[in-house]
Parts: sequence; structure tokens; C-alpha cells
Amino acid sequence: MDSSQAFGLAHLWAQSDTIIRSVGVILLLMSITSWYLILTRALRQMRARRHSDAVDAFWAAPDLDAGLKALQTQAPDSPFEALAQQGAAAAQHVRRHTQTNTLGGNLDADEVITRALRKSIALSTAALESGLTALASIGSTAPFIGLFGTVWGIYHALVNISASGMATLDKVAGPVGEALIMTAFGLFVAIPAVLAYNAITRANRLELSELDAFAHDLHAWFSTGARIAPMAGRTGQTEAGLRIASSATVTGQGAA
Repeated sequence: MDSSQAFGLAHLWAQSDTIIRSVGVILLLMSITSWYLILTRALRQMRARRHSDAVDAFWAAPDLDAGLKALQTQAPDSPFEALAQQGAAAAQHVRRHTQTNTLGGNLDADEVITRALRKSIALSTAALESGLTALASIGSTAPFIGLFGTVWGIYHALVNISASGMATLDKVAGPVGEALIMTAFGLFVAIPAVLAYNAITRANRLELSELDAFAHDLHAWFSTGARIAPMAGRTGQTEAGLRIASSATVTGQGAA
């Protein structure tokens, strides 16, 4: 009984060499990093739930300044606020420095607004994807790092048993089972990272889809002074088709 209680994580750490301890420290740092990213992104997703209400408040505002103020109040530092601010700045720049009474002037103004909205979406995409590379790397490498620690621990355990000349079952099972702790630790680090990566990727995809739809509506409003209204009595697929058609129009105008 006393010999069985002697084996464990503390005994493994006390009897291990520099490599085993390095593996344990690496896995601990990877676990801390992954949980930090998981918690920070979870808090961000909780704040992102208010973005749809902020967009509705923006379109319900009587003018552009009131809409921007509503976004700044309800969704500060959000991709939607940055997109609206960037589009408004581009439209104001066009009104000040571009002659819009000609066909060429209209096309140039449309291209300036399109590029500004695309730039804002690109910056928001980069911000949303920050940390995902670390989560993916942790989820894919942590099991193998733990497995390396296990193999190294088993090798040294067998060497010590062979040197002592006591290769009985109780002498082998303890050190070998002790070394398997590193594999379990690697899985403990990897599984939350993989699940969080999949969840964050899905949430980012949905948010970027909403941001892209908001960009199309903003482009239509800055270009024509009116938002493209969804057709009554249509399904979500029809609205999606309308957005795709609007995107194709914006691209064609930018290319022209």
C-alpha cells in the first residue's frame, strides 16, 4: 500500500530528469495560453451578442451622425462601428475632393467607398483571427509532446529496472504507469484547445457574414442615399441571393 502511494505526479517530478521536467513545463505553459485565449474570446463573444441590436439602432437613427453615435454607444470598438466609421470617412472624403457631376467622378467615388469598406473588413478579419493559430498549434502538438514525455519516461524507467535486476510486475507497472501521466496531460491540454478553435472559427464565420451584409447595406446607402430593403414575403435564401447580387454589383463598379 505504501509503495503504491509512493507513485504519482509528485514522485514522477521528483525522480524525472531535465527533459521530462521541460516537457511538463511546456505543457503547462501551453495550457495556460490556451485557457487565456479561450476565456478572452468567450468574453468577446458575449459582448458581440449586442452587435445586431446596435446595427438595428444604426438604421433606425434619423441621420448618419446619430447612427454612428448609436453604434459607438451600444457596440464600442466593434467591427461594425469601425466599418461604419470607415465608410462615413470615405464618403466625406469623396464629397470634399471629388467632382461627382460626371460619370467618371461617380465611378471613382464608388471605388473609394468600396475600397474603404473592404479595408475595414480585412482589418476586422485579422483581429477576429488573432490567437487562432496558437490554439490550432496547441491542439495539434500537445498530444505528441505528452507522448514524447511518456516514451522518455518509460525508457528511463526500464533502464533503471534493468540495472536494479528486479523486473517484477510491481516494479514495472509503477514507473510505466507513472510515465503515462504525461500523455494524459497532453490530451488534457489539447482537447479544450481543439474544441475552442472549432467554436471560435464558427462564431467568426457568422460574424463576418453579418459584417459583410452590413457592408453591402452601407455601400448602397452611401452610393444612393437609401438602404436596400429586403423583399417582403421572401425567405432567408432570397435575402441571401439579394446580398450576393449586391456584392456582384459593387465588384463590377469597382472594376470599372
